[in-house]
This record gives sequence, structure tokens and C-alpha cells, in this order.
Amino acid sequence: MITTLQFSDKTLAEIARNVAKYPPDQKQSAVMAALIAVQTELGWISSEVIATVAQILEMPTIAVDEVATFYNMYNTKPIGKYKLVICTNLPCQLSHGETAATHLKETLGIGYNETTPCGTFTLKEGECMGACGDSPVMLVNDKRMCSFMSNEKIDVLLKELRAEGATA
Repeated sequence: MITTLQFSDKTLAEIARNVAKYPPDQKQSAVMAALIAVQTELGWISSEVIATVAQILEMPTIAVDEVATFYNMYNTKPIGKYKLVICTNLPCQLSHGETAATHLKETLGIGYNETTPCGTFTLKEGECMGACGDSPVMLVNDKRMCSFMSNEKIDVLLKELRAEGATA
């Protein structure tokens, strides 16, 4: 089994900071924040990581796994440098969401839940992102919301991310 020594001091401190927000008998309430902290460090959440988070939070491994696999923001498999999540909920579909999704698939040469051979992009399908008036919408790495994603805006974004990735 993995030990918490695999996590950096910074990640362990972030988990501890979030655990401290709750009464000692409710530290499992920090599970979502703990998973985000670990994913930020490692890029994805393996079954071994889930077991370690469960050990730290003193909760059943299956309970941590349920959280990690329920929410779209957690990566339970390795992903590309840029995770692109396009909203496929009805309001976005009515405002050219499928057009944007099709353009992304054709441009990147991948489908949903796939990563480009170069490891740069992973494409995911997402549910409502709370920006229906800006549809179609897309999230980049779960942090950057992109609105009104026409084919032209998608091309500009991909060019920008490729350039950013080349200099990183």
C-alpha cells in the first residue's frame, strides 16, 4: 500500500488545512478538498491514492472512491496536459454545443475520454457548468471557463494552449 510519504509536504499541509475546518469526528468532510490537493500534485487519482486519502481521513476506501468516480473534476486515469471539458447539456446543445464538440473531435482526432497521441489534450464530456447563457461552454483543466465557443474560438484556444505547452 502507498504511504502518505508519496505526497509532498505541501500537499499534506493542504490536506491538514482542510481537515482542520471540521470537527475531529467529521474530518471525512474534507475528502473533496483532499482529492483536489492530491490531483494537483500528481495529475490524476489512482486507486492507491484513493486508499491513502482514505487512510488519512480515516474513512472506508470505497467512500473515497465513490467521490472520486462521481465527480467529473477528478481524473481517475492519466490525462493530457490540457483537459478540455465541453458541456453537452441541453441548453448548450441548443446553442451549437454539438457543433463545438464535433469540431473539437475532428480537430484533435480523438473522441470523448481520449487523449491525443502527443499527450497534450484530453477531451471530456461535461454536464451543466452553470453558464447556459454563454453556451457553448468549455472548461480547461477544471479552472478556466471558455464561453461562446465557436469553431474559430476553439481554433484560437487550441493554438494558444499548444504554444503555452511548447514553452512550459
